[in-house]
Amino acid sequence: RDGMIGDIYSMGLALQALESTSKFYAPRDWDCEQAFSVVYSHDYELPMAIAQVLPALVGKSYLEAASLDCSADVALSPTLESSTSPNLGTTNFPRATIEVHYSVINTLRGQHFHYTIAVHVPEGSKLLKVLQVAEEKEPEKFSFQTEQTSWGPMVVSINKVAADTNDRTYWQFLSGGEPLEEGVGTYKPRDGEHIEAVFSTY
Repeated sequence: RDGMIGDIYSMGLALQALESTSKFYAPRDWDCEQAFSVVYSHDYELPMAIAQVLPALVGKSYLEAASLDCSADVALSPTLESSTSPNLGTTNFPRATIEVHYSVINTLRGQHFHYTIAVHVPEGSKLLKVLQVAEEKEPEKFSFQTEQTSWGPMVVSINKVAADTNDRTYWQFLSGGEPLEEGVGTYKPRDGEHIEAVFSTY
């Protein structure tokens, strides 16, 4: 979809796989230009995501890591020579305050609820900041817990309703009805955006 392979988290490994097995694409070529344009335009911050996308940017894969000579010239990715470098790990400093509408919805377990709050955070803040401000304002409705993963913090409980692998439940974050492609530790809400945390099954 528009060059995206899965989501931004899976792009690095997908590009490595596609670059390494390009001779098997028949009868049409893979449009790598479009996929790499997604990588160039994304602001990668998580070390895990950066580690997975960097090999593809130099036309390599993890399989070639042992033989990679970093002191020698290496072939660049298909469009790297004609494009600006990707913005890896750049910090955007907050400049103004934005308003974000945040809802938590549970219709699956226990007492159902649907709460909405408007919070103000500095422009450029991550979604995690929105959750923190909401909890500070109304802890009886918007309390939450996270677990740290290699991909950043993952929300495992909201308003004392916890995700459970046994019943295949989790907290899904959406904007405009579409799942977010980044986690709460990296996604940056826009001014006026409505973020929903929906207790869901998979």
